[in-house]
Amino acid sequence: MHVLTANASLLAQAFATTLLLSLAGGVLAAAVGLLVGVARMSPVPFLQRVGAAYVEVIRNTPLTVVFFLIVFVLPQLGLTIPSYTVAAIIALGFYTAAFVSEAVRAGVNTVGRGQAEAARALGMSFLENMRFIIIPQALRSVVPPLANVWTALVKNTSIAAGFGVLELTAAGQRINFLEPAAVVQALLWIAAAYLVITLGSAAGFRRLEHRLAVPR
Repeated sequence: MHVLTANASLLAQAFATTLLLSLAGGVLAAAVGLLVGVARMSPVPFLQRVGAAYVEVIRNTPLTVVFFLIVFVLPQLGLTIPSYTVAAIIALGFYTAAFVSEAVRAGVNTVGRGQAEAARALGMSFLENMRFIIIPQALRSVVPPLANVWTALVKNTSIAAGFGVLELTAAGQRINFLEPAAVVQALLWIAAAYLVITLGSAAGFRRLEHRLAVPR
């Protein structure tokens, strides 16, 4: 308890930063992942290839390398990023988007082909078909895998500690430097903080899944 009270402001700031990285990174990942997922299912071959290449490259690249590219390489190319926190959000968002796109694609594949064929028969375009017919039905199947992707994103925020961002893992490192004897207690509190975020989110996803479920 001494660690918690003595470092309350540090841990509170780190917890808030972890939440910010998770939420902002999650929103970015959802937006980019949806676009990539739709591109992969597009009738345009070029978009299919671009979407597939994005997913394959990102999924086979370590997240730490993605951080390095965004934090150090982009500024050298003239793309200035306001802060390390913003850079971390971009890295987490674009990395996680590859996994979101796969979850979206898997969910869309659960919708019967007859739905898309009926929409085309009514004169709907591909985008109208996806927006009004396919995606709303696919959401029921997408929620569980997206919950797993979100949990992975929350845990991946710890990598930002190595790039100058004061989040929970970085707070543990700082406490270890200042009070080596209290590092075990600090890590236990930090693990509990991660659990608060992940378990709380899991409960929210379960509730959403229940609301979207079709009564049988």
